[in-house]
Amino acid sequence: MAIQSTAILEAPPPSANRLRDTLLYFRRNHALIAGCALLLLIVLFVVVGSIVTDPDDARPLAFRPSQPPSAEHWLGTDRLGKDILAVMTEGTPQTIRIGVTAGTIGVLIGTILAFFSGYYGGIFDTITRSAVDILRTVPALLVLIIIAISVPGDMSVLEMSLIVAALAWLGPTRVLRAQVLVIRQQPYVEMARFSGLSGPEIIIREMIPNLMPFIVAVYITSISGAVLASLGLEAIGLGPFEANTLGMTIYWNIWYASLINGWWWWWSPPIAVIVLLFVGLFLISQGLDEWANPRLRKRV
Repeated sequence: MAIQSTAILEAPPPSANRLRDTLLYFRRNHALIAGCALLLLIVLFVVVGSIVTDPDDARPLAFRPSQPPSAEHWLGTDRLGKDILAVMTEGTPQTIRIGVTAGTIGVLIGTILAFFSGYYGGIFDTITRSAVDILRTVPALLVLIIIAISVPGDMSVLEMSLIVAALAWLGPTRVLRAQVLVIRQQPYVEMARFSGLSGPEIIIREMIPNLMPFIVAVYITSISGAVLASLGLEAIGLGPFEANTLGMTIYWNIWYASLINGWWWWWSPPIAVIVLLFVGLFLISQGLDEWANPRLRKRV
């Protein structure tokens, strides 16, 4: 009797399934795609600007001041004699760097405080919760202004990042602590505790991976808040005067009254980049909501 051979269908590896699900998720998440597209548009603008301009073009008195856009100066020149395209090319990455640095510091500190205070509770949780609640009642901009005016000498972009990061941990700590209080009672955390894992091991191996989508969403929000705080400080003259950040560009627009003088080519580029940046970050945050919140997930 002949033995009939049967074909065995092998299931695709888990990595292939995860890659396929990720691609499908991005394809149907229009908000996330639109947000990434806006950020890529800003990156493309910076890349093109760095190709057609020279860093020295963003220095004072490099050209004749207050010139409208032309073939020589695509975005014109400002009252200080700087090429506006060169200023935007140099200042946009600096502003984003401030937001990313301050947001990263804030999320790192907030994550550590949230997980340890939420998991262990006790006096450490009381102190953390009280500190967050008290500091959140104080106007954040007022605190940042007091810190900024206390910095001696000329401020650098890094110092601006650290000033903004001084309060950037409050929001992540409060939001993540609430999530930790919920998941610490979950069965998988109880099983890990009964299996003999220590508190730090449970936090690192069990809780953080499960909250990672939520942490990423909080991180995007923290970057937006840090950029907004830096723009507020710089617009009132408490920023790095030697830098060409978007906030300092707005400050010089206010100082020389560009809106009243009709120098639309000076104030419109930073406003446009700021709008694109915030809309892009907002759309990415909205797109990550489905990833972070299981209740919002759609079936593929």
